[in-house]
This record gives sequence, C-alpha cells and structure tokens, in this order.
Amino acid sequence: MQLRNLWWTFLLFIFGQLDVHYVRTTWPSSNSSSIIQLLGLFQDKVNDSEPTELSVQSRAMFKAAVLLSQQYNITIEGQFIERQVAQTGGNAIDAVSSTCQVISASNIVGIVGPGLSRETPIIADFAERVGIPVISYSATDPDFSDRNAYPAFYRTVPSDNAAASAIVKLFIRFNWTSCIIIYQNDAFGSDGARVINEAFINNRLIVTDMVVFDIATLSIRDDLKNSLSSSSTRIVLLWAESTYTSLILQNALDSDVLGPHFTWILSSNVPLNSFNQTFYQKLIGMLTVEPTTASVVGAPINTTLLNAAYNIWQQYEPETFPGSTKVNYYALFAFDATWLLIQSLQQLCSTTTNSSSSCILFDGSSFCFDLRFLNFNLFFDIITNMTFLGVSGPIQFNVNVTDRIKGSYYFAQNSQSSSDGVNFVPVLAYSDHDNWQQYAGANAIIWPGSSLVPPTGSAKLDGVSLRIGVIQSVPFTVITSVTDEFGQNTVKLTGYIPDLINLLQNRIGFIPNILIAPSNQTYDALVKAVADGVYDVVIGDVTITAKRRLIVDFSSSIFDNSLRIIIRKPSGVSVDLLAFLKPFSPNLWLLILGATVYAGILICLLERGENEALQNKSIISVCAMSVWYSFGNLVGYGADFDARTAAGRLLTVGLYMLSIVLVASYTANLASDLTLSKSQSVISGIDDIKRGKIPFNRIGIRVGTAMEDYYLAEISNNIPNYFAILGANTQQQVSDDLLDGIIDASFMDIGAAEYITNNIYCNLTLVGDDFDEGAFGIVTPKQWVYAQDLDVNILSLRESDDLNNLKVKWFQTQNCPDSSETSSAMGIESLVGLFFIFAVISVLSLLLFAWKKRHVIKNYLFTILLKIRQPKRRIL
Repeated sequence: MQLRNLWWTFLLFIFGQLDVHYVRTTWPSSNSSSIIQLLGLFQDKVNDSEPTELSVQSRAMFKAAVLLSQQYNITIEGQFIERQVAQTGGNAIDAVSSTCQVISASNIVGIVGPGLSRETPIIADFAERVGIPVISYSATDPDFSDRNAYPAFYRTVPSDNAAASAIVKLFIRFNWTSCIIIYQNDAFGSDGARVINEAFINNRLIVTDMVVFDIATLSIRDDLKNSLSSSSTRIVLLWAESTYTSLILQNALDSDVLGPHFTWILSSNVPLNSFNQTFYQKLIGMLTVEPTTASVVGAPINTTLLNAAYNIWQQYEPETFPGSTKVNYYALFAFDATWLLIQSLQQLCSTTTNSSSSCILFDGSSFCFDLRFLNFNLFFDIITNMTFLGVSGPIQFNVNVTDRIKGSYYFAQNSQSSSDGVNFVPVLAYSDHDNWQQYAGANAIIWPGSSLVPPTGSAKLDGVSLRIGVIQSVPFTVITSVTDEFGQNTVKLTGYIPDLINLLQNRIGFIPNILIAPSNQTYDALVKAVADGVYDVVIGDVTITAKRRLIVDFSSSIFDNSLRIIIRKPSGVSVDLLAFLKPFSPNLWLLILGATVYAGILICLLERGENEALQNKSIISVCAMSVWYSFGNLVGYGADFDARTAAGRLLTVGLYMLSIVLVASYTANLASDLTLSKSQSVISGIDDIKRGKIPFNRIGIRVGTAMEDYYLAEISNNIPNYFAILGANTQQQVSDDLLDGIIDASFMDIGAAEYITNNIYCNLTLVGDDFDEGAFGIVTPKQWVYAQDLDVNILSLRESDDLNNLKVKWFQTQNCPDSSETSSAMGIESLVGLFFIFAVISVLSLLLFAWKKRHVIKNYLFTILLKIRQPKRRIL
C-alpha cells in the first residue's frame, strides 16, 4: 500500500512539472462552483495555430450538448450540468496530468474523451480508480473492448474490430486478396493493424507486408518505394491519423507509389488540395473507410437533438461551423458521448432522490488520486443499460464489452477530380446487416488512373521496363543479321518467341529490352541468370523442371512440350536374293522339303499299281511325278493326275492340311517382313535406348538442358556416359553430328525436332513416340510481383487461340518431302531373289527341253549345215 502511495506521489510530482493549459473559448463561461461538471478531453488547444478538424468540431459539439441540457432545463439537485475542457496534446502523460488538475479543482463526474487511443489506457485506469465513467468519441483501439480490463470505459465510436470486418467485406466485394498495411506505431496503429491482419487470416486474405510509420521521427522506418514496389499486391491500407496521413501520402508521392499503379485505402481523409497540383492525377482513385452515422445508411437518428446542437454551435462559434453536411462524424460521436453522461446522471439522481444524501458525493481528499465517487457502481450500471436515439444512431451497450452494440456504420469516400482540384466524395455505405451498398446519390467510383474498372489488386506490368533474355533456338528464336538503309548491320529476331513477346507487350503494355544470351550459355545457366538478377525474365524454349523451380519461378505454359528421338534416316533397302525365304527358318524349309520328298515316295508306293498315270513309266519318271504331285498339293496348286487309291486320297488330305497352314503363314510373314524392311531404323523408340541398342557414347546429349536431366535420371542412373554436346548453338551441332556420323541418336524438344526434320535437315528423322511430357514457361524470379498479371495474360492468349495460331504459323510448315506420302508399293529389290531363282528355273527348263529334243535339234542343225555346204560345191 505504501509503495502504491509513493507511486502516485511520484506521478503527481511529474504532473506538477508539466505546463497544463485550460481551454479558453468564446462560449458562455462555465460555473466552476457547480457540483456537477463534465470534462472534455481534446487533443489540440482551442487557440492552437493549426488545430485539427476532429478536435475543433468535437469540442464544439461537447459544449453544445452541455448547453443544450441547460436549455432543456436538465438539472441535478437543482443545478445545471457544467463543463470543463482540457488539452491532451496527443500525449498520455499530458492527458492524465490535465485530467488530474481539473478533477482536483472541480467536481468532475464524467469524462468525454480522450480523442486518441494512445491516451486512453491511462485515462481509463485513472477513471476506474476515481470511480467516474470515461466515454470516448474517437478511440477505436480494439483492446479497449474488454469490459473486465476497462470497467469504467465506454465509447460511442465503433471499435476497429468492426472496421476490420467492414474492410474485409470491401476486399471481398472487389475480389481483392491481399494488401500492404502501413500503420503508425502507437496503440491505434499497432492494434488496428493487428486486428485487421487477424480478420484477413480468418477470411483467407493476405497481408503481404506491414510497414511502420514512426510518429516520433515522422518517417517511414523502411524504404517505402522498395517495400511497395517489391510486393505482389498493389492495394495499400493506411492506418493512421489524419495528421500523419498527409505526411505519408507526401512520401508516397515523392516515391511514386500512388496512382495509377497503387490503390490506397485510408482510415481517415485529408484535404487533398493541400498537395501540389502536379500530383493531383496520382491522388485520384484513393478510398477512405471511416466510421459514420446511421443516417448515411438510411437508419434513424435524433434530428431534433442534432439541429438544436447545430444552432448552439452556430450561435457561439460560427467561424468553425462547416455546414450541416460537412460536420466531422467524430463530432457527432462526441455529442452522443456527452448526452449519454447527461442522461445517465439524470437517471442516477432520480433513482437516489429518496436518499438523505446527495447523489453526487466523493470520498477522500481533493487530490485527484484520492477521490472516489461513491455511487460509481450504480452509475456504471445505468450507463451500461442506457438506451436512446442519438445524433449518430441508436445508443446501447452490453455488460460484456465497452462497445455500443448498435450503430456500427462506415462509409467509403473516393478521391475524384473536381472543379477546385481533388476531393473526397462518398461512394459506398456499410452497416452490419446490409454490408457495403452504393451510397445514396453517389457517382461511379473513379479508380487510380481515372479508370472505371476496379483494379485487380495485383502488380501490373503496364509501363514496366523488362530486361528479357532470349536464346537462339530454331524456330523459337531465329537470329539473323540484316543491313538497314544506312548500311548498318542490325540483328533481327523472328520466330515463335519474338511473336509471343509482341503479343504480350500489346496486351500488357510493358517496355521490352530484349537481351540475346551468349551463344555458349546453357539453359541451366540462363535460368540461373534470372535468379542472379541478370535478366528480369527469360522467354524461350525453357522447360519447367523441379530442379529449376528451386531457384526461380515459371509462368503458365507458353508451349506444351515433350521429347523425341532424332536419328539419321536409314539408307535404302539392300538387295537380298533370298529375302523371299526369310518368312520361314532354314530348318522349316528343310522340313518342308523332306515332307515333300517323303509324301512323293508314299504316292509312288501307293498309286503305282493302280494309277494309270504312273504305269508304263521308268522308275525315275514315276518318282519325279510322285514328288511333283506332293509339291503341287502342298503349295495349294494341285497336280495333273489324281490319287486313285483310298490310301492315296488320305495322304492327299494330309497334304491339303499342310498346304492351308504353310501357305497362310508364309504369306503373312512375307508381308510383315517386306513392310518392316521399308521402315527399318536402328531403334524404334526410347525403350531401345534404355536397353542399350545404341552404345551410350553414341547418344548425343546437350549439356545443361532438360534432356540431360532426363537422361541422367531415367537412363544412366546419374552416370554421364553420353556424348556431351557443348558450345555455341548446340541444337545445330546435334544435327551436324548426326549427319557426320559422330553420334547415332539424340533427344530434342518436339517442336524444334519436327521443325528441323520437316524444313532444314530432310535426311534426319524422328523415331518412336514422344516421352517426358512437360511444358515451356517464362522464367521469372522467385515470388515475382508481376507473376499473376503475366499468368492471367498468358491464359488469355491461350483462351483466345493466339498461342495456337503461333504454333500453326511456326511449326506446321514443311519444305522436306513427306515420307508418309511416298508410294507403299514394293520395289524390285524386295523380291529380286525370287525372280532370280525363277530365271534359273526357266533356264533349267529350257535345258531340259533341249535335252529331250536333242535328236530333233541335232537333225535340224545337220540339215542346215548341209544346205550351207551345197552352194559352195556348185561354185567349185
């Protein structure tokens, strides 16, 4: 207890050293001897050279409420309620010092204020000690909602919990998903930013960064331009008092992070015409989210009290009255806070009229910390249960929280160009039950850049200069040197990628600075160059792989890719005289020959005695005719005589059965062999590569590519046993090495492979099906702020068929003859052996014929010889 007294004595010593200023006004002087007085706490002095609108107008409405109670003849024990006004200066110690000084000298039974959240905790704790209520009109810190922590505190302004809910619903309305929060480093800023962040998390929204404005140094702690420009979001939520808002906005203008690229949402509005006129266009499109009164959403308010208060204000301080439509809404909250105390005091004293003692009694000495209001419990209960219609809407509280349970209304104002510069105009109104609705009679919202289209909230590439890395790769990027009209050599880029860059530039509006990668740079090195900041992006035939994603990100697919095997076209079919015999193995041919001879011998034995065709013949002739009968039936042709015996016919049935199977099998296998011989390649697909059908050191692999990653992972078990292709223009080197016989096969992306084999190297071909399906993407830095804008526009190009049109333009041309269109007819070389054997047989048949006719031929030749010799003899 002694320690506590020493603490308060120490505080009193500090307060005594402070210069306390009382407010002097032109309003009717207050009766300081009155037993019932209310204290109004306001940030600025009444005669301050630069008072804030909030303090000036809130102070005026506080005074108007007290004077109105006197006009309404509201008395407490026969005396009017009087007022005292004190300055806090925005400092908690000054606030409690001023409060203590006034309470020690006057009978203060309630406090209206303070105006700032950072002043509130110490005033609320002090009021709890003294036993008098504190009703704030503008302290919105959500931590003050806890009734157990602050039993003497109330507020007529909605807390930041309600503001966070309204802001979340505003984001949902415009499909925004993220923002940056800039907040002042005090109770209002820190706790407000915290509760907004929590509300975002609960609604799956994202706060990408939180930037602190130091109210002591009046500066942003971080580099504002870097913080905002490096973020993926373009929505900025500024949670600061109006005094600091102007400073922060000026910093943003100097850093060029306002419109048209960023959309700012402010917690308070400021006079925009105070900024330089050159910045007006950049100030257009901002929004404010501020608490307001029920009338904005069409809910009822007490217009009788409001008009009476305005009349009093205009009577005593007309120079500060802005007009009924321009009064700061916090001033209306101040009036309701004051009227709540007046109504509660009236009810308190009417409740204790039967008591012999006064309803307004304090216990203790005149020193502020020793005072104690005796009826504080009853007084607090009356305030908690008080219900009336105020000038801001329904006033009602709950025993569990310090916030009013009805009357959380907000409105959004939009900075728009006007005849006198740039001004905020109301555009949206919010209430708990109606969500955000269009403000009655409001114009359309003007967004940054004077656009009528709501921003997406993400970073835009429009107007951004990009260093774009490209690499030569036919037909994706073709680099040629051309001579202009002045005789200067310039580089011209053509192909799928330059056309894609032009499409994206026309759609997005970025400024391309195209940089050609060194000719000896690998694709992996090109990807790393983006991670190292050499390029902003790389656009080319760069495959999206898991390894590369570790250091960079990729856009949506710009080209669906897979790998193909490229080889030399096989040479022409070689002449094989015995190719027609290949359908059957040599052993099968020997078996067929043996079966033919065997069946011929059986026919000779079975048919010789009964078959007339075999009678009266020599044994050799009979055997030959029997073998001929067997062969003819075996090949399905038949013979020139028939079997006569039952045994012979049965044997013929067996020959027919053999004939059916052998002829069908031979025909099918011959057709298959001849077809394969027309398309024979060294390999038929990736499986032959894996089985080692080609020596691994004869497979060319381009180092630093996705092909190398596939080979190591799927074929060689991370052993680099391939023929490495390095250096400049590796794509052309693959083709040259294939044609020169250095390698027998290589892998190539399907787009480039088809283009090369169809248009450039007609003697190269593709074999097998495609494999390792993937995609090409634009290489971007990790968490690139413009990734969403780029992806959306790439998908738009795909949906509009522009990407497909590019593919048709560059990949469906063909200058080489199409092998699939050549004749499928068999060539002479396929059956030349069969015709050779036929020629041999025909010669043998002629020789046999000549042998049988040898006597006739001999006589014929002898006769001719005689005719030649006879003329010679006559001459002699």
